[in-house]
Amino acid sequence: MKSRFTKVTAGIFFLSIILSYAVNAQKTDREIILSQIETLFDGMRAGDSSAVSKVFRSDATMQSVSKDREGNTRISQGSLSGFKNAVGTPRNDMLDERVGKIQINIDENLATAWVPYSLYVGDSFSHCGVNSFQFVKTVDGWKAISIVDTRRRTECVEEL
Repeated sequence: MKSRFTKVTAGIFFLSIILSYAVNAQKTDREIILSQIETLFDGMRAGDSSAVSKVFRSDATMQSVSKDREGNTRISQGSLSGFKNAVGTPRNDMLDERVGKIQINIDENLATAWVPYSLYVGDSFSHCGVNSFQFVKTVDGWKAISIVDTRRRTECVEEL
């Protein structure tokens, strides 16, 4: 009887270890969202609009917040198709968006990512700011539904 009890106990122990590894092998929602952000910026560097497309829902919105010459706030509407066309247009200089510390907040199927960045075209600095991503968890995984960014040429985050 002791022998059978020991075998059952050992079996349960090993099964729990295997299940623990399986659970830990799955990516967390935070890791998946970070991976989506990396895919976006890697796609930009590669000029790969199809890679960029995989990050977004097809109805995603894009906006930019900046200041005009008088210091007034401007909100510009962009489009996902326009962004993908810009990424996929052949160019001599790579679009290199370098990011700082990313903050992600998640509540059930909604996530927000705050991503400080500096954009370089080739080796030349273009502008900096913050990308504010909204992600939703869909049957296809975490997808960006909105990006609002700020754009400026000075007062960039130094830890990039």
